[in-house]
This record gives sequence, C-alpha cells and structure tokens, in this order.
Amino acid sequence: MDPILNRMDYLQVGVTSQKTMKLLPASRHRATQKVVIGDHDGVVMCFGMKKGEAGAVFKTLPGPKIARLELGGVLNTPQEKIFIAAASEIRAFTKRGKQFLSFETNLTESIKAMHISGSDLFLSASYIYNHYCDCKDQHYYLSGDKINDVICLPVERLSRITPVLACQDRVLRVLQGSDVMYEIEVPGPPTVLALHNGNGGILCIDSFDIVGDGVKDLLVGRDDGMVEVYSFDNANEPVLRFDQMLSESVTSIQGGCVGKDSYDEIVVSTYSGWVTGLTTEPIHKESGPGEELKFNQEMQNKISSLRNELEHLQYKVLQERENYQQSSQSSKAKSAVPSFGINDKFTLNKDDASYSLILEVQTAIDNVLIQSDVPIDLLDVDKNSAVVSFSSCDSESNDNFLLATYRCQANTTRLELKIRSIEGQYGTLQAYVTPRIQPKTCQVRQYHIKPLSLHQRTHFIDHDRPMNTLTLTGQFSFAEVHSWVVFCLPEVPEKPPAGECGTFYFQNTFLDTQLESIYRKGEGVFKSDNISTISILKDVLSKEATKRKINLNISYEINEVSVQHTLKLIHPKLEYQLLLAKKVQLIDALKELQIHEGNMNFLIPEYRCILEEADHLQEEYKKQPAHLERLYGMITDLFIDKFKFKGTNVKTKVPLLLEILDSYDQNALISFFDAA
Repeated sequence: MDPILNRMDYLQVGVTSQKTMKLLPASRHRATQKVVIGDHDGVVMCFGMKKGEAGAVFKTLPGPKIARLELGGVLNTPQEKIFIAAASEIRAFTKRGKQFLSFETNLTESIKAMHISGSDLFLSASYIYNHYCDCKDQHYYLSGDKINDVICLPVERLSRITPVLACQDRVLRVLQGSDVMYEIEVPGPPTVLALHNGNGGILCIDSFDIVGDGVKDLLVGRDDGMVEVYSFDNANEPVLRFDQMLSESVTSIQGGCVGKDSYDEIVVSTYSGWVTGLTTEPIHKESGPGEELKFNQEMQNKISSLRNELEHLQYKVLQERENYQQSSQSSKAKSAVPSFGINDKFTLNKDDASYSLILEVQTAIDNVLIQSDVPIDLLDVDKNSAVVSFSSCDSESNDNFLLATYRCQANTTRLELKIRSIEGQYGTLQAYVTPRIQPKTCQVRQYHIKPLSLHQRTHFIDHDRPMNTLTLTGQFSFAEVHSWVVFCLPEVPEKPPAGECGTFYFQNTFLDTQLESIYRKGEGVFKSDNISTISILKDVLSKEATKRKINLNISYEINEVSVQHTLKLIHPKLEYQLLLAKKVQLIDALKELQIHEGNMNFLIPEYRCILEEADHLQEEYKKQPAHLERLYGMITDLFIDKFKFKGTNVKTKVPLLLEILDSYDQNALISFFDAA
C-alpha cells in the first residue's frame, strides 16, 4: 500500500546548500526528533516541535556561508555532535549548541563536501580531497575533475578506511590512502553519495521505512523540487511508491519523526530555506466531542499566534523601509541596492540534445530577460508557467539574435528554460533576473555557448568507425592547447590534466557522432567520424591561435567513407521528422472529413491512426520547433565541409541539395554527395 503523506511547513531560515539539514537521533523509538540546519548567513539553528510550534533549542550568530552539515560522534554511539563546513573551517557543536571544535584546514579553496566517521574527517574542495584524523593531516588526493561529494564506507565493517569520491567526469573514485584503488563509471555526473540502508553500497539520498513494511525505502529529493519514495521489489528493482512536487529545489532530505510522536515523516529543506515535513499524521482526525473541542482550541491558538507573528513582521518591514529611505538619502550613503541569491545551472541534456537553464531565486521572480548573441531555439518546458514574449532583433548591426522576456506568476521562485544551439555558432547567452523586491534590482548571469556545444563527455568511443583526423603542431604549451579544448567543448575541467598529455572522448548528443582529442605540448590530434566537427575545430582553433599570435601548422586526413556513415546516422532522425511533419499537415484536412462524414470508418487505418493520435502528434511537433530545419542545416554543412577540405566551393549547389531533401530518399541523397 502506498503511503499517504501530508505537507507541514515548519519554518524558514536563510538560503541553504546541498546536505545542510539533519535530524538528531531520537531519545526513544519513534519519539520526536530535533532538526538542525545551516544556511548561507552562516547561522546554525536547532529546533524542535512542541504543540505544533517550532521552538529553537539553539541558534548561532551569523558567519561565513555553511556549505555542509554532518552529524558525528564516537563510533557505535548516537551520532549527535554537529559538524559544519564554512569556507575552509570546520566547527563542531554539541546538541545543546555549545561549540567544542574550531579547526582551520588551511585549504586554498572553500570546502564543498564533508563526511565524518568517528575521529576521521573527509573533506573535498573543488579538486582537492583531504583526510584528517583527530585534526591531523593523513592523506591527500588531487582530482582531474571537480569533486561533487565524498563519503566513506563503514569503518566498523571493513578492515581499512575506504573513501569514495563522486567526480564530475562521471566517475566514482575509490581511494586507499592517497591513491585511487579503482574507478567506477556511471551514466551521468554523480552529484550526491549516500550509503544504502546506511551500511554500504552507493545510492542516494536517504534510506528510511516510510511505507511501514519493515524494509527501508529510498527517499530522493530532486533539483526540480520533486520528492520521491522508492521501495525495492523481489528483484531488488526500485518501484516508485510516492511523489510530490515542491515549488523549489530540495537541498536535503531525511526520514524521521519531527511533528508528533509515532508519526513518521520525510523532512526536507529547500533552496530558500524552508524546512518542510511530509508526515503520515492524518490532517482530519476522527474523534469524540471532547477531543474535537481540544483540536478547535489548538487551531484557534495557532491562528492567533500566526496573526501576532504577521503583525510583528509587518511592523519590521515598515521599520526596515524607513531605515532604507534614510540611508539612501544620506549624503554619505553607499550603494543600497538589495542583494539576493540566485541558484543557477546550465546543463546539457543527453536525451534531447538541449540545454536546461535553471534559475532559482530566494524570493519570488518578477521577470527574466533572455538575450543571446548567437542563434538558439527556445523549447517548450511543461513545468514552466511563465508567459513569454519575443522582441524583434537586429542581428546584423548588434549581433543580437534573441531577446525574450519571461513574466512569472506570483510566488514563482524557480524558472526552467530549454534551449538548443547550433554547433559551429558560438557566443554568450545572458539572463537578466529581476525579483519582486523593492527597490527594483536586477542580476545578470552569463553562459557560454561553445563551438561544439552539443558534445558530451564519454568514457569510450568506437575506434572502428571511419575517422577524420585534424593535427595541430606549433610552439604552444600544454596549458594553452588545453585552454583551447575548454573553449571549444563542454564538460572539460578548467585545470589541465595531471601529466604531460590530455585525452578526452566526446559524443554528439544530437547525431551520436564521436570525437577523440589527444594533446600535449606542441601537438594536438583530433579525430571524429563527422567531417563537420573537424571543420569547426579547424576554424575555431586557427582563430584562437591567431589571437595569441601563435603559428599553427595544420594538417588533416579526410576519410570519404565517414560522409556516408554520418548520413546513415542522420537518416532515422530525418525520416522520423519528415513523417511527423507530413502527419501534422494532414490533421486539419482529416478532421474536416470526419466532421463532414460524421465518423471515420471510411478512412484507411493509417489516417484513422493519425486522427486518434492528433493531440500527441501536434504536441510533439510543437515541442521540437525547427527540428527538421536543424537536420537540413547539418546535412548542408556536411556537404559544404566535405568539399571545403578538397578546396572546392559548392555553395551554388545547395538549392539542388534542398530540393533532394524535400523529396527525401536516402540513396538519392548519398548519390548526390558522391556525384557533386
């Protein structure tokens, strides 16, 4: 039976980072637990619920932003010591709020992830991992890509300490001391690590028996605000048992009991600092007259308390507004523009070769202006309720290809956009974010659209494919050629790899073509089964080298077979899009026939099927604007690039190529490429 969970909002603190909320151990089975949370104001707050009200146990003074919060203590005892990571410092508190540790790690970067196990402390900054025991340095590891999380397998169950790092390059690295023991490749960049049932195996995010069947379930909090509960079937496969959408991203999640004794719940913290419970406690209680009177009295007290709190907040707002007016009009006034936090992500989706731009603000968003100096398509997002309007652009005079405004509904704190770029055309996408605060203020965020923007890092490529090779030689350093690769391709770490050589593999998320890049001081070799990829790299790398006044020797080997190979990869996508477009064009005519005849029995099965699926077909077509044109563009580029490497300009033959595409036949297209 699936759980029925009811939402309870407990309180709101400042903006929170990932994994900064924990429940302290209960004093007895299924007793209420205290919640401890750290925020970007540097405040650690511990609170518990009493008679439906949140009461503070302790609250620290503000300080540096808290990046992580973990519980620790002596092994095999209740883990009730509170450890926080802020900047490069670790501080620890008792459950009553008394500070007993302040440890400056002297790391050059801010701490991003932390794990506590007895007297062992495991920390990671962006690229650096450190292991301390009793605050003394033990082991160190420099990662080739960003470290997103760190955890250690249970030391009480294993003969040695086994830390695990989750790295941005889609690899889990298992360490022994300061060395990598082995690597586990995963499908996407791992963002969080947790121990399954708290005793081994890498899963996320928390394990707790919320269903009540004696077996721990998997509790998952997602970036889009979705909270999910998974149980495991007999084959140990996860089965979704419950989900609920919150209005903002979930930063921490834990199972426990906070609101009332004996009622289990899922406690989550969100980006803007809300602590919310999804509790098994029923909202409507069946009770006798006496209990009903008691319940009504509790509700009256709660309403009265909320009214008093609201009046107090309104008074504080008036006071702060007056203070702001006085400070801004003073002759010695500094800039009094209000600041606000933005949580933003710009990531490539493998499924549909699009980029997701997620903007989350700690207060309600009024509008977001999107501007791009490079051609991009804006795609529909189901979750997005904002109203979009487009402004005309003059791309020739000011390189302005897109100007769009998203006007958000009241209380919208999170906006998700999807864009699709064209490889070879690169520049900057800018988002101007204006929240609903006074005085009006705006923050600008910039995102780079890279020349090979649709390529994604992968671990392996198929070396049996027909490959084209681009070779660069010249007086350039390893750091310089690495910076060119970073400029051209996404998901490449800013720092050059350790050693004297860098090797990266990529896959085009739209066409499934591949790219291999191997480079060192004075030499770079790039191989791809798509001539257009090699052409883009040649043009961009030449331009970057010219900017730095570096002489490049460029040579290339073109494999004619690769052109036919790429056309065959495009074929199923092109055929599908042509068929979809044809079906959508027929829908209106078929609907008229249906109205005229009164039924559709006279239609052939193919047309009946189109009418039955009309809504789905139109929705799919609407979600993929310019998809067919994009494929036409790729084939045209492939045609031009093939002959460009031969020193022939075939742009005059492009209209004939487009005619062949309009009456598409794969063999005719391949013959045209061969004969041109």
